[in-house]
Amino acid sequence: MVRTVAVIGAGPSGLTSIKSCLEEGLEPTCFESSDDIGGLWKFKEVSEPNRASIYRSLTINISKEMMCFSDFPIPADYPNYMHHSRILQYFRLYAEHFKLLQHIRFQTSVRSVRQRPDFSHSGRWEVVTENREGQEERHMFDSVIVCSGHYSYPHLPLKDFSGIESFEGKYFHSWDYKGPEDLYGKRVVVIGIGNSGGDIAVESSRVAKQVYLSTRRGAWVIRVLSDNGLPVDMKYNTRFVHILFQLLPVNWLSWFGEKKLNAMYDHTMLFSTIPVINDELPNKILTGGVMVKPNVQQIRGSSVVFEDGSVVDKVDVIVFATGYNYDFPFLPSNVMHKSGHRVGLYKHVFPPTLEHPTMAVVGFIHALGAIMPQAEMQSRWVTRVFKGHKKLPSNQAMLKAVEYDTKDMDKNYIVSKLVPLQVDFVSYMDDIAGEVGVRPSLAWLFFTDYPLFKRVLWGPVTAYQYRITGPGKWSGARQAIFTQFERMFQPFKTRQVEEKQGCSVVGRLLKLSLTAMVGGAAAYYFHLQPPSSLTYLLSKLTPQRA
Repeated sequence: MVRTVAVIGAGPSGLTSIKSCLEEGLEPTCFESSDDIGGLWKFKEVSEPNRASIYRSLTINISKEMMCFSDFPIPADYPNYMHHSRILQYFRLYAEHFKLLQHIRFQTSVRSVRQRPDFSHSGRWEVVTENREGQEERHMFDSVIVCSGHYSYPHLPLKDFSGIESFEGKYFHSWDYKGPEDLYGKRVVVIGIGNSGGDIAVESSRVAKQVYLSTRRGAWVIRVLSDNGLPVDMKYNTRFVHILFQLLPVNWLSWFGEKKLNAMYDHTMLFSTIPVINDELPNKILTGGVMVKPNVQQIRGSSVVFEDGSVVDKVDVIVFATGYNYDFPFLPSNVMHKSGHRVGLYKHVFPPTLEHPTMAVVGFIHALGAIMPQAEMQSRWVTRVFKGHKKLPSNQAMLKAVEYDTKDMDKNYIVSKLVPLQVDFVSYMDDIAGEVGVRPSLAWLFFTDYPLFKRVLWGPVTAYQYRITGPGKWSGARQAIFTQFERMFQPFKTRQVEEKQGCSVVGRLLKLSLTAMVGGAAAYYFHLQPPSSLTYLLSKLTPQRA
């Protein structure tokens, strides 16, 4: 019987894992190598080895309602897109409210996690830690949750850049970037068009002589604000939109998406692939502050040669926004199963080859959505398994599922050794929620609570939806869903204004008709075998069965 749990890391994944342990009556001890909570979101002026690092101006590109934990809404007066200091402040409120700090041992690094000699019988682990005085201590735990993240080991691929040893200027990884202070009047080349690369290019362009943004494939650029000033994720990350994406032809969806994005500017000039969320980058490109370049071919002294033959001379600084390697140096190599480019974890959580399911990895995932609610859902599942309320499939079945997931990711995403973790946010949340027993049933809501049904179907898939029913049910979930747009609008309000009707009569009739269609499909499920065209739809309307 699992009783004691070691939680490695006190970032958002570690905090929510501690809370999930307490909810299941387990005894967590969290080991945090730094002197504070927050993980990635704890800003430090100097980057520290083997720890995540962020820059001074970093603001999250996920809106507050979409990133908060499921039973603790972010205060209404907080901005919708928060600076890292506000995010850390929210984590403090969360930790204090649920009394999590007393379970954390700060400035304590985990040196090794090993299976006990009697592991085949007990499933227990030996955890060796080191405190700030360098003293080692051995602990015995029934289970372990790894929450160490994947932004601690910067990938600096110097061998891929011919002539880098001859570069006469300064180069560094975005992990070391804190602000543009040292870039005044400089000619800067940023390599990589991910979110960090885009942010650094924009910010440095305000002070640099010229910024060049080098990209191998290009990117789709998405604004954080959508129509009518709504956060883009609250407008489009809805259950109804997700269902449409599963039912409508991919070609049509691609055309529609390209049309919406190209309303801002023509992305054909930026090649295309991964989404980058950045409101300022298009303006900086169009006004020349940032010049887009293809992949770097060669570096010659202070000159950078690109694959299209163009050359930029007198380059002062190169910033490598080239991603991160991932590693679990404290774990034995035989614990982690390798599958393609990724660590093969069952549903991105459980090592599939252990004799006992007493180890899990939480927060080691990436989606077009916030990590916080995903990590919370994972931790709720993990602690249910540790407690014995849920059983995992056989090792053989888990290995088979891992290989299937790897092939699916390779098919649907651009996967490499640096980005092997991509999942669809709504599908993944629903999948793990089904394991926990908390996935909302649209069919049940349609007949029992129609006002809530409408908000769950048409509204954003916020984490509150996974506290409506089942284990861990929160009495405030319904109210949180009904007031999520009030909290979203709160920072904009300076005075009371007369509210206008949200849509026309025709619009309301169309919306009602679509709602009736979905509800009718749900009701149909309970009486007849659904037609094949509705199979996926109905899988979203009904809860997963154990």
